Amino acid sequence: MWNRRKQLVLSSLNNLQNASSSSSLLSPNPLKPSNSLLLRPFLSRTDTAQIRQLCFQTTRIPCKFFSSDSSFSCWSCGAVGPTSGPFLACGSCGAVQPVDHSVDYFEIFGVKQMYDIKEETLEGIYKDWQKKLHPDLVHSKSEKEKSFAAEQSGRVIDAYRTLRKPLSRALYLLKLEGVHVDEEKTVSDPDLLIEMMEMREAVEEANSSQDLKEIQSKVQKKLETWSNSFKEAFEKRDFQSAINCTQRMRYYEKAIEEIVKKL
Repeated sequence: MWNRRKQLVLSSLNNLQNASSSSSLLSPNPLKPSNSLLLRPFLSRTDTAQIRQLCFQTTRIPCKFFSSDSSFSCWSCGAVGPTSGPFLACGSCGAVQPVDHSVDYFEIFGVKQMYDIKEETLEGIYKDWQKKLHPDLVHSKSEKEKSFAAEQSGRVIDAYRTLRKPLSRALYLLKLEGVHVDEEKTVSDPDLLIEMMEMREAVEEANSSQDLKEIQSKVQKKLETWSNSFKEAFEKRDFQSAINCTQRMRYYEKAIEEIVKKL
């Protein structure tokens, strides 16, 4: 097995070196991925990282085809980025990197693409990223890096706000699956509409904060019920049911926001 792996590695590196010296690098598809695809079952993450680093030293081109968790080199010092996870800031020189929109919000926080995520998990990582990316920390840097920091910091904020709440997280998961959700569509369920009207009246007639908190608790339980229903539907890839869940979650979330305003 090792000899076979070694042979494939050497073959792939030779192809890379030959490609780097040819004009084919200017074409839309300069490197054919056939050998790299053969390598995937045989290479460990350590092997892949070592090969990728050699590729950067010899050809200075990104080796995205080795694996989906590819790395790039720092624009400032040339150091190779991590073999997995987002490359938002260089671990060697600390320079903030340009935004890579192929990295989704879950990757930014190093969590699996799943619905069941605790906010506490996100909060610590969010604070760590802001310590590295906040524009105020690079005020003495070049305009280029300041621009990168502003973009990266803004994207981390968007990611945190999206993933921390059940509804926005649910909608984002559906978006990643290519499922369109019409957020302006109203629910035609008469029972739900009547329930929401009665709830709104109860909020308006509440005489104390204690009354409002009791209503909030009831609405929160309903939101959690539909949140759990979304999780089940999404895991079964029943996207239509998942969409229906998000529509009801939106109503309950808005109701909670109105209650909080009055508290």
